[in-house]
Amino acid sequence: MTPDRRKAPPPVFDEGEAFKFLEAQCSFGPRNPGSYGHGRCLDYLLEQLTASADTVFKQVFTHIEYATSTDVEYTNLIARFQQKKKRRLIFCAHWDTRPFADEDPDSSNWDRPILGANDGASGVAVLLEIAKILGDSKPRYGIDIVLFDGEDGGRKGHTEEYLLGSKYFVQNMPVPEPEFVILLDMIGDRDLQIYKEVFSNRYAPEVVDLIWEKAAELRLPGFFRLTKHMMIDDHIPFLERGIPAVDIIDMDYPHWHTLEDTPDKCSPQSLKVVGELLLALLYD
Repeated sequence: MTPDRRKAPPPVFDEGEAFKFLEAQCSFGPRNPGSYGHGRCLDYLLEQLTASADTVFKQVFTHIEYATSTDVEYTNLIARFQQKKKRRLIFCAHWDTRPFADEDPDSSNWDRPILGANDGASGVAVLLEIAKILGDSKPRYGIDIVLFDGEDGGRKGHTEEYLLGSKYFVQNMPVPEPEFVILLDMIGDRDLQIYKEVFSNRYAPEVVDLIWEKAAELRLPGFFRLTKHMMIDDHIPFLERGIPAVDIIDMDYPHWHTLEDTPDKCSPQSLKVVGELLLALLYD
């Protein structure tokens, strides 16, 4: 008899547990740097990652806040899995939320902070569930999960005020350079529509092809082969350093930067689509 050498399927992604992670973040309220919710959520994220990762550490830095001209403290979180593996990837998302709802249809809300269920919490939720799986099942890559702070606090037209955490991380890289980076941002929309992002496709086409071919192989809904949206997002500092990085993002989200970016606008099934994709890339 010949032994059965079929590969085991990837671990199962639990979308219900992932959605609980999304709701838990939102339970702290807005999580813009310096806020009460920001501090509480930081403790929560640190606790969740520490339960699964080999090592977790904080990367703390300060930046002058333009509105008050005072120093604000920001914290990136880095969770490392299988540190001895030389082939490494970075999975990342931003965990802060926007301090003002400047796209809200009601102008009286423009100075109020958003809850950020999709814009912030969704990507983090997927990565927290991935972290649980990585703690139990060893993939072929070493993984560093990075949660960036200070992504979303800039004024319109002032790109230098955005991406503070990813810029600092790349300039002070505390882990070995990865083969490539996958960024998750706004991937919890009930009507999931993920297109190839312009800069990702231009500067990391091989990784884009790998991701979209895997999505097609798995017949995952919500992934489209067209290129759409040119994003200034946390993948840009990596691309500027020459590290291939892909932004998986759904910008066709009507509640972006409004007070309506709440958990009821998000779907466990959308989290599952993205979670299954990452697990297939890691374990297939």
